[in-house]
Amino acid sequence: MVEIRPQPRQETFLASSADIAIYGGSAGGGKTWSMLLEPLRHLANGNFGAVIFRRTIPEITKEGGMWDEARKVYPLLGGKSNENDHSYTFPSGARISFAHLQYEKTLSDWLGAQIPLIEFDQLETFTEKQFFYMLSRNRSTCGVRPYVRATCNPEPNWLADFLSWWIADDGYAIPERSGQVRWFVRVDDRIHWADSPAELEARYPGSKPKSLTFILSTVYDNKILLDANPEYLANLQALSYVDRERLLGDARRGGNWKIKESAGLLFNRSWFEIVDAVPEWGGRTVRNWDLAATEKKQASDDPDSTASCKMKKVGNIYFILHATNDKLSPAQTDAHMLGLARQDGYQVAVRWEQEGGASGKRDSRYIATMLSGFDAAGVPPQGDKIARAKGLAAQALAGNVKLLRGDWNEWWLNAMHSQPAPHDDDMDAASGAFNELRAGESTGIATSYLVPKTKPKRR
Repeated sequence: MVEIRPQPRQETFLASSADIAIYGGSAGGGKTWSMLLEPLRHLANGNFGAVIFRRTIPEITKEGGMWDEARKVYPLLGGKSNENDHSYTFPSGARISFAHLQYEKTLSDWLGAQIPLIEFDQLETFTEKQFFYMLSRNRSTCGVRPYVRATCNPEPNWLADFLSWWIADDGYAIPERSGQVRWFVRVDDRIHWADSPAELEARYPGSKPKSLTFILSTVYDNKILLDANPEYLANLQALSYVDRERLLGDARRGGNWKIKESAGLLFNRSWFEIVDAVPEWGGRTVRNWDLAATEKKQASDDPDSTASCKMKKVGNIYFILHATNDKLSPAQTDAHMLGLARQDGYQVAVRWEQEGGASGKRDSRYIATMLSGFDAAGVPPQGDKIARAKGLAAQALAGNVKLLRGDWNEWWLNAMHSQPAPHDDDMDAASGAFNELRAGESTGIATSYLVPKTKPKRR
């Protein structure tokens, strides 16, 4: 006999009778397991089928993802997997499938489908159109009343608006409303709410209200995770400020649904300590460049600048040694890069963001040739600018990014504090230097460093 027992907050979610129940509001609350357990109540029904959606297939099949987790449970109940279409079929004939909705055009793949149970894992990553269209596929002839289950993390998008009754003005969930059921109808593309279906039927004759609830969970509800992986909480606490507020937030009220990257939140000048000395030995140093696409030609022009950031990593501390920001012509940029490379010395690596396509490769070859003899290379960007900056932001928040005192400190701190902003060249240069130093290295966080008074003796 196989016994699978949910944790208390998961049990609240699994016991909901609402047409649509959405579970989550922060990271680590046991959401994935809840989604995997929900269809199991119907395995004796040979005509039952469930589809669990993630936005993309890689999110399903990645290491430790839903497909891996399903392998720990479904075979114990007689489930036979099909690796080709990511599905499990059980002895009765009941079937649980894993699928994606990467694009809105993917919705056409589900025309004519009848799915008694639809589940969305990380609903905030789907579009509003995808969610409401798939409600039309939530039909059943197998005797199971059609219903929808979903999990989510906070994101200031359509889902936050949809769940606004359960969320306070400050962006955190209202615990007292967690699990309370409300009813809605969609009329003329607007959602109308009430506390009972009868109220909506009276206001909108002929409508068929659906019930919805939001059930709050936090990492503190997942005792099994915290006991087995106590460092997970430290990982959440080490996130950048905005991500930490979203994914960890308040211990009782979960993550913040309204917080956005804005001035002083992505980077805050108070996070950067200014120091008078930097260890001379050990560590690695890089100067990273963000190259402007155009130069300033008229007084009214306001193009991006050519910016650089020279950074050194010693232990787990990142020292920003120097930064530049100039509006230069292509010829001036070449001279500036070569001059600073010579000034920094051959022990300092030189990196720059390599633009896409053949022209980006050609430009990188030209710069590398100009800097012959130096450790010089272009680096293709990975992800959007904010995503690339979050690692640096997290380390700065932890106190692990220091500035060497210099006349550039004030304007650089002002530029970083204002991010995200139309001009993000200083942030791009700094995050590029950080990511170059961080690549392949430990993610441990230190909160202090020591500068020895004397150099170690050579042996």
